[in-house]
Amino acid sequence: MIRLRKDDTSVLIKSAAEIDTMRIPARELAQVLQRLQEMVAPGITTMDLEMEARRVIEAFGAKPSCLGYHGFPAACCISVNEEVVHGFPSDRVLKEGDIVSVDVCVLHHGFHADAAFTAPVGRVSPEKTRLMRVTREARDLAIEAAVVGNRIGDLSAIIQEHVEKNGFNVIRDYSGHGVGRSLHEDPQISNYGKAGTGVRIKAGMTLAIETMVNAGTYATRVLKNNWTVVTADGAPSAHFEHTVAVTPDGPEILTVV
Repeated sequence: MIRLRKDDTSVLIKSAAEIDTMRIPARELAQVLQRLQEMVAPGITTMDLEMEARRVIEAFGAKPSCLGYHGFPAACCISVNEEVVHGFPSDRVLKEGDIVSVDVCVLHHGFHADAAFTAPVGRVSPEKTRLMRVTREARDLAIEAAVVGNRIGDLSAIIQEHVEKNGFNVIRDYSGHGVGRSLHEDPQISNYGKAGTGVRIKAGMTLAIETMVNAGTYATRVLKNNWTVVTADGAPSAHFEHTVAVTPDGPEILTVV
């Protein structure tokens, strides 16, 4: 890795060989998430998802990045309905009509990958269905804009515009980020912002582009466990994320099977 000069001094640029290595944990993570999505159904517990994630990650010879990270007690962040991020897996049973967000990070060969999805539990309301769709679309639009020459603020502005024009609100207290040898690297990628601002995007950047969207107010609060973030008004929230490499030919989503 090399460090950029001037205003980009804290952003790490990966070589082609390093990105190739990152593809390993990223593809493993994609398979973990695919398996967890297949499991989501009424009657399972969030701990069922946690234990299956650990099993698959360990089968790859990889490690769950979140487990023990700043004291986090699980391999997965599992957040249900009004929980935005950093929910703990437990014996909570998922019910018809819930939506569940699962955020997992994998470490292998010295590199991290980070991705998340929100899934319906059985049949859900039209509002929750639209919330998930808009959140996923906002992420995908931001990924498309992760091209050499653009700025990080362009991604933030695209996310905010798409979400707000659909009547929802983006999270303001938490953001996407760079990812690589460390789970959280610069630059920060907010879900809101102004186009034409922020770090210039360059080939070799690896970014965890994630959208966190609330059906109600953007305001949040943290539960007494000092981790789980919930919406201030109890409205549902959705979360989608991919690890993306910026290449001379455009963005490459690494966390796909």
